[in-house]
Amino acid sequence: MKRSGFTLIELSIVLIIIGLIIGGVMKGKDLIASAEQKKIYNTWVKQWQVTANEYQDRTGAILGDGTANGGTRATEDGLVDDFYADTQGNIPLALDSIGLDLPVSNIIGTRGAKYRIKGKYTTQLTRLYFYTAGGVNYLRFIYLPTDVAIAFDKMIDGTIDAAGGSFKLLGATPGATPTPWGNAKTTQRVQAILEY
Repeated sequence: MKRSGFTLIELSIVLIIIGLIIGGVMKGKDLIASAEQKKIYNTWVKQWQVTANEYQDRTGAILGDGTANGGTRATEDGLVDDFYADTQGNIPLALDSIGLDLPVSNIIGTRGAKYRIKGKYTTQLTRLYFYTAGGVNYLRFIYLPTDVAIAFDKMIDGTIDAAGGSFKLLGATPGATPTPWGNAKTTQRVQAILEY
């Protein structure tokens, strides 16, 4: 009498194949998320930095410093005025006056200063703020998903250190060892600054 059914070896092979398929799907999701983060960085974050630097190259002035340069204060002092780029100042007019375009956003009507960013644990409406601290001009990104901030830090500075480099966590204090960004699962959004 012949028994019908699967042998233990056949079942093991099927389970291994299923595991490989699941692993491939998970890796594929990571690759897609990484590609999306690079796209956001290149088309929005980096483009704001490039635009601000290009503005300074063409005019000799700081983008966001005084009303003549799209800021909020009447006078220029070499430091950006602290303001939300989507609701205050007039960055679009300053850029348009010298033939520069606003960086691309995925939200219409926000003057290029908001971007809906999907992280692993949260989706946030990230806002751009012009910011000065310690005599240094920064682009400040408010409500940035933590895992995306970590990815940006790696792209910009080549290492993950929330307190070092040109892209860092707002308020982080540099130390002898790299400062972690925190757990993206529990601290789902952060404020980050990018020097320009």
